[in-house]
This record gives sequence, structure tokens and C-alpha cells, in this order.
Amino acid sequence: MNSLKVSDIYKNFGTEAQPIEVLRGVSFEMAQGESLAITGPSGSGKSTLLHLIGTLDRPSSGTIEINGEDPFGLSEPQLARFRNQGVGFVFQDHHLLPQYSVWENVLIPTMAFKTRDEEAEKRAQQLLERVGLAHRLTHRPAELSGGERQRVAVARALINHPSLILCDEPTGNLDHVTAGEVSALLFELHQTEQNVLIVVTHSLELASRFERRFELEAGRCAEV
Repeated sequence: MNSLKVSDIYKNFGTEAQPIEVLRGVSFEMAQGESLAITGPSGSGKSTLLHLIGTLDRPSSGTIEINGEDPFGLSEPQLARFRNQGVGFVFQDHHLLPQYSVWENVLIPTMAFKTRDEEAEKRAQQLLERVGLAHRLTHRPAELSGGERQRVAVARALINHPSLILCDEPTGNLDHVTAGEVSALLFELHQTEQNVLIVVTHSLELASRFERRFELEAGRCAEV
């Protein structure tokens, strides 16, 4: 069963003599199908926390368990595979590769460990249909609107059936109407896939739609 457990996470930057504490004892748990919004002022550690949960960085102390497993106990190659298979990322900037088509961009995570096959190709097409881009399969990112690019990024995040979806300001570069459409899409797919969904956002309107919400300030978080 999909789950996430974050226990007493600290993250320091700088030197041992002059450490800068970004996160100070963050703890929470999430079960399959739950969604969480993390808000807070700039510099409060929101993106840092997301990167730690997504195993893009390591905590200074504390533990993170995804589906009952400590990913930081794995070797680097094992961790890379774990991240590829278990975590889907959606960033503020879509990070699509301009030289590839929409369909190819969605399939990119399946290529890292040679998991691309007919089933993956079929799922890519199905996901693009679900995000309303079945008519755009062969287009390049430059031919899409900002909202359409984020829809592709959402489909790409889901391609490997990850248990955990992490979004860092996914609507930050979008106008109000398009942001609402992308948000609705995220929730719809979250409900269908029953993953654990965490979104970092400055938008209180978006945050209010989540089951749970954390306010992060001065490195500490509280549920609101």
C-alpha cells in the first residue's frame, strides 16, 4: 500500500561551523490516496522538503520512508531506480525536452531503465487522452501553450505508476483560468491513480482544495 512517513527531518546547509538550518524537525505521515498542500513564505524550506521527500537530496538527520522502505539505505544505482519507478515530479517549469514530441516526452521516464515496451507506449497514449492532448501526440513543446505543456508534464509524472506525486508550484507560471484547469486535472488523476499527492504552492486558493495543508515557516511545519 502506498504510504509516506517523514520523521524528525532536519536539513542544514553551509559548513559545520556555521550551519544554516532550513528544516527543523519536520514530521508527518500520509496514507494511500491522501493529498497535502504545503504553503509558506519564500525561503521557508518548501522546495527543500519536497526535494528530500523525492530523494533528490538527503536530510542532515531524520528518516523518510516510502511504502515502508528507507530509500536512503539503497545504493546510488538502486536509489535512482527507486526514484524513477516510485516518484513522479511536476515542476513549475515543465522541463520538457524541446527536440522530442509530446508522446516521446511522456515516455522518457520509461527509457531510463529500459522499461519502455508496448504497455508503456499504450499507457502514454491513454494518459495523453486523459489530459486532453490526444490530438497533440506528434507536436513539439514549442507548439503547445503553457497549460498544455504542464498537462504533458503531469502525464509524464504518472507514466511509471508512481506511488508518490510531488509538484513544486505546478500552476505558478499559468494564468488563473489555466491554473484552475491544471489543478482540476491533478486532482482527477490523483483520485483515479490513488497515489500520495504533495503540492508546494503559494496559491492559497489551490491549497484550500486539499484534504490536508501544512504551513511551513522558519523550518518548522504545522498542520492548518
